[in-house]
Amino acid sequence: MKIRYLMLHAYGMGGTIRTVVNQANAMAAAGHEVELVSVVRRRDTPQFALDPRITITTLVDQRGGRRPDSIGRRAWRRVRGKVVPRGEFAADYFTERVEWAAMDYCAKLRDGILITTRPALNLISARRTPKSVIRVAQEHMNLSAYPDTIRREIARHYGRFDAITVLTQTNRLEYQRLLPATPIVQIPNAVHKVDQERSQQVNPVVIAAGRLVPQKGFDLLIPAFAQVVAEHPEWRLRIFGTGPRKGQLSGLIKQYGLREHVTLPGRTDRLERELTEASVYALSSRFEGLPMVMVEAMTHALPVVAFDCPTGPRDVLTDGVDGMLVPPRDVDALAAALKRVVADRKLRVRMGKEAVKTSRAYAPELVMPLWEDLFSELLQGERVTDNFWSGSR
Repeated sequence: MKIRYLMLHAYGMGGTIRTVVNQANAMAAAGHEVELVSVVRRRDTPQFALDPRITITTLVDQRGGRRPDSIGRRAWRRVRGKVVPRGEFAADYFTERVEWAAMDYCAKLRDGILITTRPALNLISARRTPKSVIRVAQEHMNLSAYPDTIRREIARHYGRFDAITVLTQTNRLEYQRLLPATPIVQIPNAVHKVDQERSQQVNPVVIAAGRLVPQKGFDLLIPAFAQVVAEHPEWRLRIFGTGPRKGQLSGLIKQYGLREHVTLPGRTDRLERELTEASVYALSSRFEGLPMVMVEAMTHALPVVAFDCPTGPRDVLTDGVDGMLVPPRDVDALAAALKRVVADRKLRVRMGKEAVKTSRAYAPELVMPLWEDLFSELLQGERVTDNFWSGSR
């Protein structure tokens, strides 16, 4: 099979990039012809290892900070709306030059399978990719998290896809209600591997990871952890990631007097080791798709304390078994749950063992064949089964 993955920035960091690269690697290892297409490029080398058999293509090279366009980005945002609507989370990437490059690439394809990986690229593919190409839209976020401008365009154009893939059962039901005539297929992201070194629950460390942006809710986690420290001053919180809210979060750490207890180490290439050396994973997101770092933490036998946000945590966790779910954005409830698990090592060990069991449903050897099955059915013109995955709780 000829398989192309169209990504916004294949050279960057992030959960979606990692999971798409994992998929591409698995398809290449299975003997398929795989191309990874990066709409923009801002680094010299990819941050995640690529199978050498994969061809990587760049549409707009933006290294060196030079991003030439025929009109300025602000002007283009004012007039944009025909393809990439306002409200797309990565709107700032889609200058005139970038948007036209993506449209031109899609329009020139004639065969194979094209998988697009975010709403902007999905909408471009739906409108520009010829019908001779098998078109698959990946959705890594729940539908309700998008603003109305995005949802309207999804309702208008996603029906042109041969299939739409989503991560959770909740996502699948959302998209089925909106697009009843379009195949909606649930295939979760796979973890890197499930056989990881497990936490021994000896270090008083809570860990969190993600982009330092409002979605991840670290501004809620920090005041919750202040309540934990008041009763358990030996515990520490480490929040890994980079992003535009670092200054604000640093201010909160100072405001709550937590400079000895909360750190922002930035990006790390040793997250697996950090997870092994921690004892609890905290997920404070306001919304999610399927939080893969959380699932990866579970492979290390870490219990999870999470907001029951839309969507993701409840699709993975069983409250009181492999983690704890608390009402969304409830700082006091998050603090209470964290205090309960940090105070009880036996509870952490028991939940950690169950977390490992849960994480095995996301093993690459279980998930990746589902993609091959889907692509084979689409190429053969068979009726696509709406829900492939049987690992959901």
